[in-house]
Amino acid sequence: MNKMAIILAAGQGKRMKSKLYKVLHAVCGKPMVGHVLDAVRNAECDRTVVVVGHGAEAVKTALGDTVEYALQAEQLGTGHAVRQAEALLGAEDGVTVVTYGDTPLVTAETIRELIDHHIQQGAAATVLTADVAEPAGLGRIIRDPDGNVLKIVEQKDCSPEEAAIKEINTGTYCFDNRKLFSALSEVKNDNAQGEYYATDAIGILRDRGERIAASRCKDPVEATGVNDRVALGEAERLMRQRINEAHQANGVTIVDPANTYIEAGVAIGQDTIVYPGTFLRGSTSIGSDCAIGPSADLKDTIVGDGSTVRQTVAEGAEISEGCAVGPFAYLRPGTKLGRQVKVGDFVEIKNATIGEGSKVPHLSYVGDAIVGSGVNIGCGAITANYDGYNKSMTEIGDNAFIGSNANLIAPVKIGSGAYVVAGSTITHNVADNDLAVARERQVNKPGYADKIRSRARAKKNNETE
Repeated sequence: MNKMAIILAAGQGKRMKSKLYKVLHAVCGKPMVGHVLDAVRNAECDRTVVVVGHGAEAVKTALGDTVEYALQAEQLGTGHAVRQAEALLGAEDGVTVVTYGDTPLVTAETIRELIDHHIQQGAAATVLTADVAEPAGLGRIIRDPDGNVLKIVEQKDCSPEEAAIKEINTGTYCFDNRKLFSALSEVKNDNAQGEYYATDAIGILRDRGERIAASRCKDPVEATGVNDRVALGEAERLMRQRINEAHQANGVTIVDPANTYIEAGVAIGQDTIVYPGTFLRGSTSIGSDCAIGPSADLKDTIVGDGSTVRQTVAEGAEISEGCAVGPFAYLRPGTKLGRQVKVGDFVEIKNATIGEGSKVPHLSYVGDAIVGSGVNIGCGAITANYDGYNKSMTEIGDNAFIGSNANLIAPVKIGSGAYVVAGSTITHNVADNDLAVARERQVNKPGYADKIRSRARAKKNNETE
């Protein structure tokens, strides 16, 4: 049986008070509508149509060309929005899930269960419902004694008995596809808002004698819709809790889940420990037996097994097995650390490859460089890679020693086993196993310090008189 989905993502979201269209606001690093799209895809829907309106091009850019799009040029209600997909799906046999792009917490499991229940019940329409403690403001599900859905009653229309019902409409449905568009053709806009409502299709099908079923979701938080920044923050908290618990269930220790921020696309291996204040973003992948944090911020970064990364910011970096990074290191895009590399405190590395077993222990900058294995780069050493217009490469061979406060002026090559003396400024290549010294010869002038101090003191006294 064909399984299809329609995601409604045409609203502007005025209550968000934002230049960014509502469904593009991120929850744990992914646009809300992206979470919904993942859910319907993982529920094995064969085709998905996203109905766009406000910010259509921005939504298309975010989601790419793996889905189909329908344009709702005028915002005339949810029923009108669904009808915009008719040209794409109207002739298809099968079932169609209709859901909203601002419900990021809905899961593939729940959508699968909704579809399965719909098929088992032989229903024309099935409503996804949830039992909530505080249903005020939400549409209530009214059932007959056999459990069939009679109607959905909005808060303002509830009798006292209906208002006491805790089962609410989540706004997600499963329809027989052909019956959906047939019913929508009869939906009227004779209401205070002058809009066409998708929920009216439920009543039309019911009046035709069709079966209307309901499927309860196990976790009511899946019904959370985001209409303002408060709800966005709550969705972020709930999604973060879900993500953290999934990693914990897979063998990751998260010392303080409430203060650990892991985005949806992150992978973490077993027996890794994540310490508080850590942010793992984008496509970051952490191996097994690692220690991450405290206060690490990694984006689109790969960390190999057994590595430690503390108080470090990294973006677009690759850290191999057994490395020790931090505290207070900064790994910029293009950084590649070989096995068992040490990058210490206040070190910045950019677009550089550091070979196996090499060390950059502290207070150094290595940019646009290829560093061999077994290299030691001393405190305060830098590669001067930029002349104001162009960036040039520095190459350092295996087992070279770069002394403290050395300046390597690119483009330059330091040979294998070479030794650069501390304080040197290197502007020419150094051959293998050579020692390079490039600094002024020291001159000591006996007693001259007192003359300098006297001269400085006299100048200060003259300026204050």
